[in-house]
Amino acid sequence: MNIQPLLEALDVQEDAARTLTDDLRTQAEELQARLREAETHLEHLAITRKTVTALADRIPTQTASPDLPEHPDYPRILAVFNEATGPLRARDICDALDHELLPKNIEGTRATLKRLVKLDILTEDDAGSFATKQ
Repeated sequence: MNIQPLLEALDVQEDAARTLTDDLRTQAEELQARLREAETHLEHLAITRKTVTALADRIPTQTASPDLPEHPDYPRILAVFNEATGPLRARDICDALDHELLPKNIEGTRATLKRLVKLDILTEDDAGSFATKQ
């Protein structure tokens, strides 16, 4: 009995199985690499979400009304008033905005507050004491 044809048939099947195994191993390695990239991306998104959430309270809220003129300090000043429990003075606003408490900064802030009073956004209760309109 000649088993040579049977051995040759087994060789063909072994080669095919080996080729399939190598192809599947290559695909698995590629999928592992893609999975690692996706997991890293997901981690970065989670870190970004955590950072943005932590910084959200530092971003001034846009409380400006649509008719409010363009001015970089108006939204920041109004955000300070939104957190205040009572009237504020120009010095308090400078302090809250981390401006140096120099006379020129306090007077500039007082002038800005008076413009907001003229725009009917703030009120000046006592001389130099400002509050939001109720």
